[in-house]
Amino acid sequence: MTYCLGMLLKDGLVMIADTRTNAGVDNISSYKKLHILEQSDDRTIIACTAGNLSVTQSAFALLKEGLEEDDDSDGPRFLSDMPNMHRAAGLVGEALHIARDAIKDTAGEDSQYSFSGSMILGGRFKGRPLRLFHVYKEGNFISCQPDRPFMQIGETKYGKPILDRALEYETPLDDAVKTGLVSFDSTMRSNLSVGRPLDLAILPADDSKPVHFRRIEETDDYFNMLSSKWAFALAEARAAIPMPPFMESAD
Repeated sequence: MTYCLGMLLKDGLVMIADTRTNAGVDNISSYKKLHILEQSDDRTIIACTAGNLSVTQSAFALLKEGLEEDDDSDGPRFLSDMPNMHRAAGLVGEALHIARDAIKDTAGEDSQYSFSGSMILGGRFKGRPLRLFHVYKEGNFISCQPDRPFMQIGETKYGKPILDRALEYETPLDDAVKTGLVSFDSTMRSNLSVGRPLDLAILPADDSKPVHFRRIEETDDYFNMLSSKWAFALAEARAAIPMPPFMESAD
């Protein structure tokens, strides 16, 4: 299992992914799920992955080698050739679909394994707005919109309530990072298959400012403080709410 989150806000883009993978209760390990697909003077493209590792790894290999030419190209198609994020998302979706079908065909119809894989793809081309997409296992994708400024893949349900209540398109970037980390803390509290280290990428809306990457380890002082204060704040908030009046008559 995994948990990945992308938040597209007025002030920038935030992407976070955990690193825990498992093949059973006695085989838990870590694997990087936040990947820099392109980073140059004119573009930054980042992907977070969930699902079958062989599918997503094969998709990345296809993107590196180049997909077969089509009617609009004179040779293999690479991410570096794409003119905008929408076209980049289409190429990533095509690679994911090809990889999934190839691995599924190799395994055979009787295979007990799941060959699903999905991605959150975010980034920008210089001079253009930041974009965020959810790329599905079938290869199709949708874009993030201001009325719902976040996308999740993997183990989404435990971290979603805080995002629904606290995150808006106008949320400042530092508050969004804090809210996203609380979402991960809530998920890790309820599901042991999601865990640190976490990988974090922050792309300010102002493209003259640098992209910031950070790995949050088990010993990260800020995350441990955030987890402790969030638990304390929840306990205080619960205590401050009046008791249900109907409980008085139940005594």
